[in-house]
Amino acid sequence: MSAIESDEDLEKPQLSIWELAWPTILSNLMFAAVGLVTIKVVGVLGATDVAAVTTGHRIFFALQAVLMAISAGTTALVARAWGAKDYAEAAKVTSVSLWIGNLAALGLMIPCLIFSLEIAGVFGLDTETTSKAGTFIRYLSAFNLAFAVNMIIGAALRAAGDTRTPLWIGVIINIINIALVYWLVFGGFGISAMGISGAALANGISFAVGAVLSLILWYGNWLKVGVGGKGSVVKHRIRQIVHIGYPAGVEQLVFQAGFIAFLWIVADHGTAAFAAYGIGVQILSVSFVVGFGFSIAGATLVGQHLGARDPAGAVEKGWRATYAAIGSMVMLSVVIAWYAEAIASFLIADAEVIRLTVIFIYIMALAQPLMAIEFTLGGCLRGAGDTRFPLITTLCGLVGVRVLLAAIFTYLDLSVTWIYASLLGDYLVKGVMLTHRFHSGKWKQIFVESENRFAKYRQ
Repeated sequence: MSAIESDEDLEKPQLSIWELAWPTILSNLMFAAVGLVTIKVVGVLGATDVAAVTTGHRIFFALQAVLMAISAGTTALVARAWGAKDYAEAAKVTSVSLWIGNLAALGLMIPCLIFSLEIAGVFGLDTETTSKAGTFIRYLSAFNLAFAVNMIIGAALRAAGDTRTPLWIGVIINIINIALVYWLVFGGFGISAMGISGAALANGISFAVGAVLSLILWYGNWLKVGVGGKGSVVKHRIRQIVHIGYPAGVEQLVFQAGFIAFLWIVADHGTAAFAAYGIGVQILSVSFVVGFGFSIAGATLVGQHLGARDPAGAVEKGWRATYAAIGSMVMLSVVIAWYAEAIASFLIADAEVIRLTVIFIYIMALAQPLMAIEFTLGGCLRGAGDTRFPLITTLCGLVGVRVLLAAIFTYLDLSVTWIYASLLGDYLVKGVMLTHRFHSGKWKQIFVESENRFAKYRQ
């Protein structure tokens, strides 16, 4: 702890769970609303276009695993430094993370631009859907740098306890996205109709505006976390970010690979089943984002309390965030399930897609308590620097249960309802494993061990 002399000098973080969670929840709710608007707009074009956008988004975010790994390392290190009141170190970590993130984003952009059609083909969808998904990926990937900047700076600010600035930047991003999506998809005012390419451009342009705004505020020293400056890019800092972050990156690769395998099985049951899955996830994202909000709050407070040498406070905040997530997500899912058919009917006019969407929503409503545990306790462990155990749970739950069960149900020639139901087994396994890990307390020493390991690289 370079900024303090003794444990007695440290003060416990005073931020509350709700104080940190509500801006993130509101920001993500708006993002989910934009997703629903996009589905509504694209839904007018038909189930094929909805399936193409679902495919494009899934593959695009699968390729962002490296950025998510860097973001996980940024969150853990900035939160720990902030809890220790070492604000200069928090700024230096942010600077290094941004450089690494930008390089990774450029590296990811090239194959997406060149091989977008081949990448989209992994789902084995029909030619038209695959072609449209490839176009969507190509347009969206052109804005990789913007995604990286928003992700890294946003992660650093939240880890420092500032969830409001990302909220207001998110408001601007979402307003621009909504303003552009209808115009670019259907054309008008001198612009020809672009279809789903217009939806991708709307996403990308809005995030580019957010990235420029974030950089202006950051370099102007108007953000809570400052610019690191000279001496930021050193071996021990890079190695710690990579050491803490790479399991999260591997977890995302495993998650996305397993997810793609699962969606490939869903796609085998037809375009309607695939489109219903995409619409159902988009509708339920209103509940999911609440879990993500508490995940961010838990990760921030666990990291800050550990940085302040208050492990008991870290444990308390982790459990409180989890209980709040469970209660909130269950209440939201009940409301969504109650109005499932009306919402699905509003988004698309295809009767079969509506029927399957309602089934999917009913099944996922049952999984909400388990998903709340995965989101929140998984976030708390990552905030403590324990990024390896969530990787293990993803391997066991997603690959070992969800994909395996879905494959078995398909082999037995059962309906797609059974494929959707395999998610329950996945979340049950992950919920049990994460609860046991957090209760064990083994995560409390992960960061200290990391610091000791890379102490020799300090300059």
